[in-house]
Amino acid sequence: MSGLDMIVEVVSLQLDQPFRITGHVFDCVDALLVTLDDGAHRGCGEAAGVYYLGDEVPQMREALESARSAIVAQPSREELRAILPAGGARNAVDAALWDLEAKQQKQAVWQLAGLREAPKPVRTTFTVSADTPQAMANRAKGYLQARSIKIKLTGELELDIARVTAIRAARLDVWLGVDGNQGFEIGDLEPLVTALLPLEVKLVEQPLPRGCEAQLEGFASPIPLAGDESLLTLADVASAVGRFDVVNIKLDKCGGLTEGLLMAQEARRLGLGVMVGTMVGTSLATAPAFVLGQLCDLVDLDGPTFLREDRVPSVIYNLGALYAGPEVWGAP
Repeated sequence: MSGLDMIVEVVSLQLDQPFRITGHVFDCVDALLVTLDDGAHRGCGEAAGVYYLGDEVPQMREALESARSAIVAQPSREELRAILPAGGARNAVDAALWDLEAKQQKQAVWQLAGLREAPKPVRTTFTVSADTPQAMANRAKGYLQARSIKIKLTGELELDIARVTAIRAARLDVWLGVDGNQGFEIGDLEPLVTALLPLEVKLVEQPLPRGCEAQLEGFASPIPLAGDESLLTLADVASAVGRFDVVNIKLDKCGGLTEGLLMAQEARRLGLGVMVGTMVGTSLATAPAFVLGQLCDLVDLDGPTFLREDRVPSVIYNLGALYAGPEVWGAP
């Protein structure tokens, strides 16, 4: 098989307004755009990496250059898992390989992935970043089409409860979940969950810091707990049992759709719920996760809505649901 040309570009994604989570405020995110060209077809993938692991554009770019000779030899997606470690660099190349293969084989990515039918719109959460309770309630009111809202908390127990209370009062009609982004201690968890129950919160995501997962053993939460930062790759899924109820799969963490599909399969085998999420990214980064979303219980793919400007063609948000057509990514 002839070699590929690999083009690596850096794209700067400007956010419409600052986005605050525990310990971080984002107003701009850099991402890598990888294009693989076989002379007749081009496949593309985008990834922003994992900031809390130091997996950012400089490190991703270095990883790609170090593995360039192996990548341009057009490895299989399974072989790529041995060439690059999990993270953003592999996610970008994995997506480009899926896209390229779809064009070479004249099959859509969903067909290559073994889905039984063409993807349908999926209900997605819309995220409210941390701010004052009133500002967050106003933001939630502005999400007119949202049917599901995820609230970013910061580990400030009383303030966080006030935030959720304000949003629930503003939006009685929506599914609510909260994301601690590693901001809480184990002693906070029982009072937090107790306060969230009457507010009809349906999910608590990553309340404790990565590395503190064992503290969740024996904690019987009446609200399902989801692991995000604690569950990076396929190798981590088994550790969720007895600690988390839901595995949040992010392609930048695990290294792409190829591993994401394996994670979903393993989570199901272990009786765990499956969620797919992203941080900030364009429609190109969102489309592979949308394919995975067809197999998930919960979808958190609102990344493009935070951008001042998205790619064209773009994914579609309508009545609280997301749809990524083949024209966005993965067309035959």
